[in-house]
Amino acid sequence: MSLVSNVVRRLRGDIRTLALKPVRAVREGVYTANSVRRGELSPTEPLKTVGATLGALVVVLALLFPVYWILTAALSSTGGSIYSSGGLQLLPENPTVQPFLWVIGDLVVPAYTVSLNVPLSDLAIVLDTPEIVMLDVSQYGVENPSEFKRFLWNSLTVAVPTVIIAMCLVVPAAYALSRREFVLRRKVLFVYVLMTQVGGGLGVALLIGLYAVYVQFGINDSKLALAVYYAATAVPFNTWLLKTYMDGIPVSYEEAAVVDGAPPWRVVTEVILPLSTAGLATVFIFTFLTGWTEFVVAQTLLGTENYTLPVGLYSLISEYSIPWARFSAFALTFATPIMLVYLFAQRYIEGGLSFSGMEG
Repeated sequence: MSLVSNVVRRLRGDIRTLALKPVRAVREGVYTANSVRRGELSPTEPLKTVGATLGALVVVLALLFPVYWILTAALSSTGGSIYSSGGLQLLPENPTVQPFLWVIGDLVVPAYTVSLNVPLSDLAIVLDTPEIVMLDVSQYGVENPSEFKRFLWNSLTVAVPTVIIAMCLVVPAAYALSRREFVLRRKVLFVYVLMTQVGGGLGVALLIGLYAVYVQFGINDSKLALAVYYAATAVPFNTWLLKTYMDGIPVSYEEAAVVDGAPPWRVVTEVILPLSTAGLATVFIFTFLTGWTEFVVAQTLLGTENYTLPVGLYSLISEYSIPWARFSAFALTFATPIMLVYLFAQRYIEGGLSFSGMEG
């Protein structure tokens, strides 16, 4: 519970900091201007800061330009890109949100029936709830909306078990490798290092064999079996990452908890894990992205009904043409949650990588 409360407290702090950032920026600007006016600060110092900020802004805009390009293509009614026969266009032609409406489809709360049997009587009460339509895309000229919601559900039912299975293996393994001495520990560490280097490439090279084994056991179209494979490939690197992070936690904290009479499980849950929040957040995100964005194995093992979002995006490509507007809108909708999660958890990711010696 202490780990959860720690995460909730940090999330509240991040939200509060984000909300107050404009106010603080204005206050700092006013304070700097007053300092320059009183002669307490050289005018060149704020100019250097402004110049560095503008330079960083230019770099960020250059890096975000491909995203803007895709957004422009998604908003274009012609379905093209920002480059046409007329030259480079920074604004979409006849902008429309129809591609995004086509992606999300109809937003409907389905109707269902509830039967209530009253005890000690033959009376039965049947309640029929109406269907609630929150968005009817046909009113906006959209016919045959995409199956994004099915792909989204498939991705969630693959990514969430991947995280659960992987974290159940990564956390105890990282703690054991970091804090415990046991037989063959050094050899196990060597195997983990080896798997972090060749695990991904070896998995792709053995894809045909993996497919044959899955077909033999009849689980080639199982999302849970795919999640188990993703978790297995994510364990070596993330275990080593979290282990290296835990190595930076002073042993004296554990010793103090043991002196106070805490059992081993409380030492782990109330000392090690709360102090490893940044590392856990990094491992969580990396593991989730493994199940959320992987394409090759998902396309090979899953059937059409169980396609995840990356495979669903690829299915939009036909043999002779690509519907660029719908393709771009689908890609942006697919990538938006990832971008938001990364931006929100950036501080934790940087902290986890820094303490693990992987920064830069």
